[in-house]
Amino acid sequence: MTADTPLSGRLDDDDYPAYTMGRAAEMLGTTPGFLRAIGEARLITPLRSEGGHRRYSRYQLRIAARARELVDQGTPIEAACRIVILEDQLEEAQRINAEYRRAAKKEPDSSS
Repeated sequence: MTADTPLSGRLDDDDYPAYTMGRAAEMLGTTPGFLRAIGEARLITPLRSEGGHRRYSRYQLRIAARARELVDQGTPIEAACRIVILEDQLEEAQRINAEYRRAAKKEPDSSS
């Protein structure tokens, strides 16, 4: 996104880093330390403002919320992060597979 993009367009973007660490922690009902921990576990990598402050996107907050659910259920944070990464990869693979299936249905049968 460029600086010329209207603010409303950026706020509709799931990947736009709109939330400060404090706001993100508040929205998730957790602490900034939890967000730092999942960052250290490489679950999410927040972007940095010009002043060096962490900024989170809505997509990252959804990922963090899932990790928090698992941790709240007693899963160690490193394991929770790995589970969330694998869930995200599976979802992406399923999405790609569905696209391939749709494309295959549109192609004429080449076996004739």
